[in-house]
Amino acid sequence: MNRSLLCTLMLSLAVMPAGAANLVKTYSYFSVNGRTLDDIEKQLTKNGPEVKSTGSRHPGATQMAFTTRVSYAQTATSCRIANALVTLKVKVILPEWRRPRKSDPEVRLFWDTLSADIKRHEERHVEIAKNHARELEDALKATYPQKTCEAARAKAAEISAAILAKHDRAQAEFDRVESVNFESRIIRLLRYRMERTQSGQLPPT
Repeated sequence: MNRSLLCTLMLSLAVMPAGAANLVKTYSYFSVNGRTLDDIEKQLTKNGPEVKSTGSRHPGATQMAFTTRVSYAQTATSCRIANALVTLKVKVILPEWRRPRKSDPEVRLFWDTLSADIKRHEERHVEIAKNHARELEDALKATYPQKTCEAARAKAAEISAAILAKHDRAQAEFDRVESVNFESRIIRLLRYRMERTQSGQLPPT
């Protein structure tokens, strides 16, 4: 699944308190109706979030925005980054099945497996983004002083662009690997969940 990666860079001269990269995470859900696997598939295709980069709808998505605020300290001969704070805002969009009262146990099993995998997938996107937000913040703080604050701001923008591009590549590679392994992963998870249910380690769905 491709994600809608909305990476916004904001450089500010305001003094910011020291601290690690901040994460602000919210969830939203879209409804999935239906009694059969075909019904569920059609609902996911119809109601899933639309991703602009692909022009199609997906069973889940994570929207992301990076905000970087940088403060500078100037002397008679140089200007350095005094502090940097990166805030990552993410919105995770997940499906929610409005389960019929008399739904087939096999359909319930498949849904529980699929929805758990969708959530795991989106949470991993958040982790990838969080790691790069931390990397960006650390890289900005470690920047050497420049001759002028204009040069320091240009260096901050260069570092930010490089790390955000690296982030986008990591997200795309994760999607590529997940897509290749999707079928085998779901089959393996279904078997595992069935075994745990039959052994009593999981309650019946």
